[in-house]
Amino acid sequence: MRHVRPRHLRRDSGQVTIEFLGMTPTIIVTLVVLWQVVLVGYTFTLAGNAADEAVRAGTAAEYDRPGKCSAAGLDKLSNAWRDGADVSCTTGNGYVTSDVSLKVPVLFPGTIDFPFTVKGHAGAVEEATR
Repeated sequence: MRHVRPRHLRRDSGQVTIEFLGMTPTIIVTLVVLWQVVLVGYTFTLAGNAADEAVRAGTAAEYDRPGKCSAAGLDKLSNAWRDGADVSCTTGNGYVTSDVSLKVPVLFPGTIDFPFTVKGHAGAVEEATR
């Protein structure tokens, strides 16, 4: 004998598809927000690394310390972050410091940037020259 489903149970045949289509915008927005958070975190990492590289070059340079320091800070950055980067190096009392400011890209590096910057700072003692 064949089992026949009641009429009220046969009407939900496309319910999973409808629920998935309803959740799709929420899923997409969540993924976009997570990607943007990853870009902000990566920009913080790049700013700190650029500041470290700049100070490392600045402590070893005998001549043109600010120029070598700034160049080293920009050297490891890709073009998407280098375009809006600001690297400044200062020396004083046997100490070299570097401050790096990077713009945070919106969704795709190299397109548009947020109106705020991420800052990295590093410092080290100058190497003695003999």
